[in-house]
Amino acid sequence: MPEAPPTLLGLLSPLPLPLPVLPVLAGLLAAAYLAGAIRLWARGRPWPAWRAVSFLLGCIGLAAVTGLGVEGYGYALLSVFMFQQLTLMMTIPPLLVLGSPGTLLLRATPHHGAGLLILRAAHAGLRSRIARWLLGPWLAVPLYLAAFYGLYLANFADPILSTVTGHTLLEIGFLVAGMLFTIPILSSDPLPVRMSHGGRALDVFAEAALHAFFGVFLMMATSTLVQVFTGPTSALGVDPIEDQRLAGGLAWSYGEAPTLLMLIYVMHRWFREDTAQASAADRRADAHGDPEFDAYNDYLARLHQKDT
Repeated sequence: MPEAPPTLLGLLSPLPLPLPVLPVLAGLLAAAYLAGAIRLWARGRPWPAWRAVSFLLGCIGLAAVTGLGVEGYGYALLSVFMFQQLTLMMTIPPLLVLGSPGTLLLRATPHHGAGLLILRAAHAGLRSRIARWLLGPWLAVPLYLAAFYGLYLANFADPILSTVTGHTLLEIGFLVAGMLFTIPILSSDPLPVRMSHGGRALDVFAEAALHAFFGVFLMMATSTLVQVFTGPTSALGVDPIEDQRLAGGLAWSYGEAPTLLMLIYVMHRWFREDTAQASAADRRADAHGDPEFDAYNDYLARLHQKDT
């Protein structure tokens, strides 16, 4: 537990952790991704550098938000914990997904020995019904409802956050929920199911409304919702109600920025795909003619002959 009010230096200082699960996971993911990208580059096969940068930034953010001083203050202040939750659910997953780790896995893994087993497992996962169900919107939206409204309004936060293990498991759950929501919307990797662009935009709008209303609710609340933060927050000389309002402001403002960027990206891909399809249709019409247009001209010609 920190003993002084939060400062920028204190939030960014290294912190020894009893269960550094997510920082270790971030390091392993970064190492595996770099090994795959370097393998492709060494063989002269292209791999976009911007995708590698995006994935590595996601790993750095994951290690920082769960491995530096911000993790210690996340045990004492609801506002810091809310910042962690929003980052794990809305900022880190897009960075990881835009790195296209699935495509890199399929291209860089050797087709012999242990690599062949990994590829077979990946292909089996793509064809499984479980993967189709996990990546469907019928799971992602309820998870977001549970992560905000269910956790704080149904009094589940106090018993879970009262232990280090519960705190760590909750952070892992936030990251998993964010990944399950983000993959169908932003991923360019092979997936067992593809959402339409309209469905992706609708999911992003729904997610934005969920945490925006929750943020307004926190800012308007006159009593503390999570009692486990009350004692540590007061010990730091911070008013728990004001800290809770700050958490609501983060949910309403900071949570909206990644959502807006995701929506812009989805709309850009939608416009680009429609433009490409229209251009392809025009080229086919120029080369082979347009069957519908030709049929309409034949219809007009028959009408003209009948009138004559």
